Amino acid sequence: MVVLRLVLILSVLALPLTGQSRFFITALGGVSTLSADAATELGPPNAVALYSPDNGGAANAAAGIHVNDWLSFQANYIWNKNRLTLVQVNDRTYFEQERSARQHAGVVDILLYFRHRRSWARPYLSAGAGLVSIADALGNVRGGTEPPPKVAEVRALLRVAVGIDLMHSSGWGFRYSFSESISGNPYSAILKPRGPRNLANFQNLFGFVRYF
Repeated sequence: MVVLRLVLILSVLALPLTGQSRFFITALGGVSTLSADAATELGPPNAVALYSPDNGGAANAAAGIHVNDWLSFQANYIWNKNRLTLVQVNDRTYFEQERSARQHAGVVDILLYFRHRRSWARPYLSAGAGLVSIADALGNVRGGTEPPPKVAEVRALLRVAVGIDLMHSSGWGFRYSFSESISGNPYSAILKPRGPRNLANFQNLFGFVRYF
């Protein structure tokens, strides 16, 4: 019964638009905040490792299609850059290193709107999945311990967001989005001791949206 109800709901949502434009594009920019991580290991030897990120820039370009007033699909390219500080202490040896981390992601989202297509204010929820390339550039090092090599990996990515489209009758509008992306964490993986958390990326984004 649960599966049948789900099929019926999706069938209603999938009813096509009639007499309305169906495609849209959007370009957003804003701030990216990465989650930090740390781990400790009581000895001997005693060890502590952590990375601490700074806020950085982010951008999101996307194109999509409105299936109907309530359901849309969107394909995204997402970029962000953040500075990180890695610290590792193992008894009397340690290192501290600055890095510049970049992410390039491709994500496909499903958007669920809460107001119809003719409304000037259209809040939405979205969820999607894709791939993210995570790489960094090495910076200054302090301490006597050799730091781990630079990161260059591709990971699976899950993304959820809330947002709103504020539309003008011309088809142009303002979009705000707050999203959280979760992926495997290459920085926690290179810590010794290893950090326990996935990599979370929070983005506050503002920009335009255009309905065609």
